[in-house]
Amino acid sequence: MKIIQIKEKIINTALELQKKGLVAGTWGNISAKIDDDIIAITPSGMDYNKLKTEDIVIVDSQGNVQESNREGVKPSSELLLHLAIYDKRPDLQAIVHTHSTYASVFAVARKEIPPIIEDLVQIVGGSVEVADYALPGSSTLALNAALSLQDKMAVILASHGLVGGGRVLEEALLVCEIVEKAAKICLFGNLLGGCAVLDEEDVSVMHDFYLKHYSKPLLEED
Repeated sequence: MKIIQIKEKIINTALELQKKGLVAGTWGNISAKIDDDIIAITPSGMDYNKLKTEDIVIVDSQGNVQESNREGVKPSSELLLHLAIYDKRPDLQAIVHTHSTYASVFAVARKEIPPIIEDLVQIVGGSVEVADYALPGSSTLALNAALSLQDKMAVILASHGLVGGGRVLEEALLVCEIVEKAAKICLFGNLLGGCAVLDEEDVSVMHDFYLKHYSKPLLEED
């Protein structure tokens, strides 16, 4: 896929985040791999509604800017977070970081979202763990997130928000949507006395089916 197409997909994803209420203001960030060493990422602090393809910054796997077509535009302040996850998870080609409301409730409570509903475990691979707190933009936060993500598709950042990964941008966005829905369901379920947790073996079977079969149309669309 051409770089311009990836930039356009990032902008479309940013607009979808706003439309779906998964971010507020200029918070949150999005990236996608162009190849094993080159990454496109949203700029720091820019209004999503004003983003143009020339605003999307191109960096290498070490974080060095390779292309920035507008003076003063810098890559997202969470660049290290994206780089650390890509380093640990070569299967992921896209990352979406949101500050969605219900996932953020779990972030401030520093509690995982348990494997309580089928679509969550299918796409994420089980519970959504909480990475230890560290200052935003720091290398410590990046490392904590990458380690807590393990082999799953989402991780909660303590007192911060949510990170979703995917093999394509559409999948990373979908991960964030499903986690947000599951967080809301979990909160209401607990009001009714608690949520039943799915069997670990069933979780594994459902996630495997999603990866190998159910997600194929999503990947082919890309």
